[in-house]
Amino acid sequence: MAKHRITLIPGDGIGPEISEAMRIAVEATGVDIEWVEVNAGQTVMDKYGTPLPDEVLDAIKDTKVAIKGPITTPVGTGFRSVNVTLRKELDLYACVRPAFSIEGAKSKFENVDLIVFRENTEDLYAGIERMVDEDTAESIKRITRRGTERISRFAFEYAKKHGRKKVTVVHKANIMKFSDGLFLKVSSEVAKEYEEIEFEDRIVDNMCMQLVMHPENYDCLLCPNLYGDIISDLAAGLVGGLGIAPGANIGDEYAVFEPVHGSAPKYAGMNKANPTALILSAWMMLDYLGEKDAAQKLLLAVKKTIKEAKKVTYDLGGTASTFEMAEEIARNITG
Repeated sequence: MAKHRITLIPGDGIGPEISEAMRIAVEATGVDIEWVEVNAGQTVMDKYGTPLPDEVLDAIKDTKVAIKGPITTPVGTGFRSVNVTLRKELDLYACVRPAFSIEGAKSKFENVDLIVFRENTEDLYAGIERMVDEDTAESIKRITRRGTERISRFAFEYAKKHGRKKVTVVHKANIMKFSDGLFLKVSSEVAKEYEEIEFEDRIVDNMCMQLVMHPENYDCLLCPNLYGDIISDLAAGLVGGLGIAPGANIGDEYAVFEPVHGSAPKYAGMNKANPTALILSAWMMLDYLGEKDAAQKLLLAVKKTIKEAKKVTYDLGGTASTFEMAEEIARNITG
């Protein structure tokens, strides 16, 4: 069995606890991993004067693969998002966020199985902003052919590789005829290369309505950056919330796996946070690394643990601690 070197970034708030829980579950699969631990976020600001020290980027560039806990981003003021900076610095252009029903997780639906593909480097998230005057702020929405082509091709290749049947592109081209119009046009062109996969488009506001009425009708959702961020949280709400929502940021050279949820600083150190989202992010990581059997064991163990509800955290209706749930998942892997 090959040995994998993986950068581990524990993060802020509940990050260190759920990161340790993730390690407990992943190591139970038997995959040989050397963890290269570095940190980013508020926890290193005093030491380095930056939330993203050079050693973090250097470690990821060395190992090529990283998994990270959540990192706090101040609202309105303070440093820019570490997550956004990592995506830009490492050109992690594809954000992949699955949302699927898990028996035992509280949800109004039972048959959701979605993957949101979010372009990660352009759109309003590029941060091209300025104050026109003291009362007027301006932000530029930038969509390029190159950016759209590569996220579209990534989505279709992923769908093809994982046996998915349909890709729906999400846009607002009826109003933003140039920017979203280009996203729709280019993704439609790429779709023609994949005749075996059904392709359709939906206007973003209608897409949100369709998802909360008939989520079973959708499979893969291809989105520009901002819509993808919003819709992936909506999709998480369809299956039980951010506590079970994993994510990945993938480029041509590097990949960083992380939960969709935030750092929840008020719960830090309490050993009560749900580790599922980060553990499922590790499931995606193992699949990316080619460890298909281990990935499947981990996924099945998570599903079994939540279904049985013997050792789950408070948000899943149980009383278990973070580590107790991780250890239960590990037991369900090893039998």
